[in-house]
Amino acid sequence: MKYLEALNWRYAVKRMNGQPVPEEKLANILEAIRLAPSSLGLQPYDVIVVKDPAERQYLVPAINQPQVTEGSVLLVFAAWTKVQQQQIDDYIQNVADTRQLPLAALAGFKSNIENLVKAKDSQSLFSWTARQAYIGLGYATAAAAFEQVDATPMEGFSTEKLNQLLGLDAKGLSAVAIVTLGYRNAETDRLAKAPKVRRPATNFFHRPETKQSSSANDKQS
Repeated sequence: MKYLEALNWRYAVKRMNGQPVPEEKLANILEAIRLAPSSLGLQPYDVIVVKDPAERQYLVPAINQPQVTEGSVLLVFAAWTKVQQQQIDDYIQNVADTRQLPLAALAGFKSNIENLVKAKDSQSLFSWTARQAYIGLGYATAAAAFEQVDATPMEGFSTEKLNQLLGLDAKGLSAVAIVTLGYRNAETDRLAKAPKVRRPATNFFHRPETKQSSSANDKQS
């Protein structure tokens, strides 16, 4: 399936049929998330993969959505609440090992990361890490579509309860979004056969009106 066809095929499934997602497809979706871009390449979020039905049922008090139990896999995107020095050190070491570079060659890059983190207060830092998690969320939904797996991204959950049930606070994490993976129930999902609704391209995409473009239009007239 071509990628535009896959993206048109997907929608936020409301009811799922319990069919399990094959391990190979799940692995591909998770790898797509891992390969997603992030600011500075730091990837300041974790993804909790919840497959066991009992464990997903355990999370229902925090996520009162039927897809949690009707689906096959629940992905919890949890952003870092703080960026610790050890996390920066580990990242720089990973860059050095992967690209076979001496640590000294990355000193300037490391300093840039440290300065960026220090310049942010706790709220703006978490806002930044959460935005990186949402990039991964986008890659997850796209990859699922390519794999012909239904995905439902959601924010409708209790962050406090979900963090508590998964013990995220103690790990310096906080849930920002979730995605359920599975297969649509065409009989019970009212949107299963509904056409996709999106804004028309004519009023969705815009070209900037700059002094330069205005000057060029004047010359043409």
